Amino acid sequence: MDIRMSSILVAVMLVVFISMGATFVEGQGRNGSKSNNTKKGAFDAASTHYNLLTPLPSGQERVFCLARGACNQKTLVCPPECPQRKPKRNKEEKGCFIDCSSKCEVTCKWRKPNCNGYGSLCYDPRFVGGDGVMFYFHGAKGGNFAIVSDENLHINAHFIGTRPEGRTRDFTWVQALAVMFDTHTLVIAAKRVSNWDDNVDALTIRWDGDKVEVPRDGEEAEWRNIEDGRREVVVERTGDTNSVRVTVAGLVEMDVQVRPIGAEENRVHNYQLPDNDAFAHLETQFRFSNLSDLVEGVLGKTYRPGYVSPVKRGVPMPMMGGEDKYQTPSLYSHVCNFCRFQRPSGFTAIEGVAAQY
Repeated sequence: MDIRMSSILVAVMLVVFISMGATFVEGQGRNGSKSNNTKKGAFDAASTHYNLLTPLPSGQERVFCLARGACNQKTLVCPPECPQRKPKRNKEEKGCFIDCSSKCEVTCKWRKPNCNGYGSLCYDPRFVGGDGVMFYFHGAKGGNFAIVSDENLHINAHFIGTRPEGRTRDFTWVQALAVMFDTHTLVIAAKRVSNWDDNVDALTIRWDGDKVEVPRDGEEAEWRNIEDGRREVVVERTGDTNSVRVTVAGLVEMDVQVRPIGAEENRVHNYQLPDNDAFAHLETQFRFSNLSDLVEGVLGKTYRPGYVSPVKRGVPMPMMGGEDKYQTPSLYSHVCNFCRFQRPSGFTAIEGVAAQY
């Protein structure tokens, strides 16, 4: 009897041990780290990992969340105040923002960049990375730098700036962005403006080198391209002037607006800007899809799993280096020391230069 009981106890303990071992192995991520502790930035795949459901009779859009975690298998419904993710009257109505990550929420928001949000690039220039850490990257006046460089997507930023007498570095801002994917290049840029007027559009868009006119009238003030059947590209106005949302299906969504340096801002920061230049520049917030684990770029690398920012915390202006890693020969070039993006063979480069200051 004792022998039989001992055998049973040994067998039970062995089963428990094997089960514990199996559970442990299943919970391991790459490089031995536990997968459920892998750091991910906001707006990673979990945020938009859902299937669209049939809208309610009221027109409220619904989604079925597929992301792991608390929101898995839940249905989220847009509220009556903003029933659609993309309202037809996109300049006058808030959009429904659906987040299937751990937040598991829907919110109504104006579709403008949030300069304190994840993936933002604003001011002179200040970034908030995919890891949520804020940092500054000054680049250089007239320089072009890879913001994101991955297998299927590359984004360059063109910097404008000035260096007052006695300073050792430039004050800089982002004047243009070049979004490269497949065989295409989409450029969003701020025009050079002598005197700022909110009612005058200072935003310019180019598609493969050709200027694009985004309609300003009608319910759907947008331009879209699906001619090659591979990837839909949409530029829609989110204001009468100077603000758009850019969507490249399966790759990136960007809220962009143009703003000037005002007289008071110029005085407070002692930029010493000339009277005949408003230094119109871009404020942008990015939301990426399908970035690889090896993504590069000033902003892109902050979306890597397990990324740890090297910037010094707790200081007013934490600085990020990397000019030597990410500088490109032009706004339209994807070549830099750490860039990953490659054009298809036989691609003909676009000739063009961003506005120089």
